[in-house]
Amino acid sequence: MYSLRLGGEVEKQLGELRLTAYDPKLNSVRRESKAGLVLDFLRENLAGAWYSTEIVDALKERNIGKSDVMSNVRRFENKGLVYVRGYRSHDGETPFTEGYLLTWIDRDKPREAAICEAVQKTERKLKDRETGNPLLHRIHRIRDLLIEASQLRDLASFNFLQSKLGCTEHEAEVALKRTLQLYPDMQETKLFDAYRYYYHTSLADADLTAAIKLKENYIRKTKGKANRIGHNWEACVEWFIDEFTSGARFLTQAHREGGMDPRRITIHLMKPVGRCRHNSELDRVWEVTPTVFAQPITYVLECKWGLVTKTDLDHMLEVLKWSKEFGVDTPDGRQVKNGVITVFAGNTFKETEKIKLKNGEQISLPTYAQRMNIQLLKAADLNKKLHEHSTSTKTTVQKICRICRDEDETREILEAIWKNPPETENLVQACLERNKELYEFEKQLDNIPNQ
Repeated sequence: MYSLRLGGEVEKQLGELRLTAYDPKLNSVRRESKAGLVLDFLRENLAGAWYSTEIVDALKERNIGKSDVMSNVRRFENKGLVYVRGYRSHDGETPFTEGYLLTWIDRDKPREAAICEAVQKTERKLKDRETGNPLLHRIHRIRDLLIEASQLRDLASFNFLQSKLGCTEHEAEVALKRTLQLYPDMQETKLFDAYRYYYHTSLADADLTAAIKLKENYIRKTKGKANRIGHNWEACVEWFIDEFTSGARFLTQAHREGGMDPRRITIHLMKPVGRCRHNSELDRVWEVTPTVFAQPITYVLECKWGLVTKTDLDHMLEVLKWSKEFGVDTPDGRQVKNGVITVFAGNTFKETEKIKLKNGEQISLPTYAQRMNIQLLKAADLNKKLHEHSTSTKTTVQKICRICRDEDETREILEAIWKNPPETENLVQACLERNKELYEFEKQLDNIPNQ
């Protein structure tokens, strides 16, 4: 309230009211109210959004406590001055770990534009943290990733999306299904009726066609014949180990990814090794206990269909050294644990490769493997076992790997041949007849032109 000051009076009584003469110092005290300090902070820092705890830290020298911020902010929210955001559910809203997120609503702009701007400011603040609902966070993340991929004229595979979300396969499946339901502009396409890819409808038809061709070419290279034979080779080696190793107990692991053999083991890396960033896969791991009183020996298998070189052996050792499961710190640096033996199974080894040591000595690849405590297992060794068992010399493990549909069939054929050697050629011929359609499909993949 205001009143004229007559003469030099300092105070004036009007009924129950006591009016005080204007004083700049007193006015400064009035302006330093806690509500005013909080409001001024948000107004002066309107370019960003702030957690309530951040405002407390910024104004603590001016006696602002936790209870002072939100008690006043709620009044400003009701007046339309401040936008308040927290974890939202169907029935309410709760604060983030750092408190509610607050930002100024610019009253000089149209109301709708000002609110949109306030929401965007909080979005930027929340960009690097999850929302309160993990499913909602994944849905929004998938949408962002597909829009980004389409801007780059690319498609996003399911495995790519799962790796970006950092969740299990089941969680990714649920989030992806919900995303497609909520956003009709998110689309799925299947290549060869097997491989799922996703994109945003903003991707032009010509760019979509080009992206599909590129992905088909990628599938041809990575998911075609060579990939099938490589996995069959793993199953082939596994069968021989199981057959000829007394007391071998293979380790298994449940995988979310459909079709992945449970005997393939994923290990975690303490630092990146080559292209392996956080984890790597081992083709097989098994334990053998020599006697009741002895510690079990762990064997780790790596298979490669193709020419094996020193680089392959070194990579395998580095993976084991830096794995949490099989590596250990020693005074001499990171080493493979005692009792862990590496077995490298290859179709062919580069026998002519000469490896130069630090002392100038040159040794062969088998000698190098022996010094590094790596056991080499060759296809010729397995063929010898087969032929000693009176199977047809025309049948080799290489041929079995080429003709079988998958790992299960590889094991079945080897088991059948071993039990009935005279029927070897008939069993092989029957397998060839069964898988004619598969071979035709792989030919189609091979005929896709390179991009």
